[in-house]
Amino acid sequence: MAQKVAAEMTANVWKILVKVGDRVEPDQELAILESMKMEIPVMSEGHGTVDSIAVQEGDAVREGDLLIIIDS
Repeated sequence: MAQKVAAEMTANVWKILVKVGDRVEPDQELAILESMKMEIPVMSEGHGTVDSIAVQEGDAVREGDLLIIIDS
């Protein structure tokens, strides 16, 4: 089952810390969003492999926008 990781708020994608094919663990940082000079970490909820990344560094995202899909 795939885990869809979405933005929790409107922000800019400051840094993507994983790439397609990477194995991830629970609570691992996947990306960092930036909003109003605050850094917001995006964390994995479980184990899996990064299947796809829907954004690039510098992209603007809104709350609920898809960021990353992790295949368990």
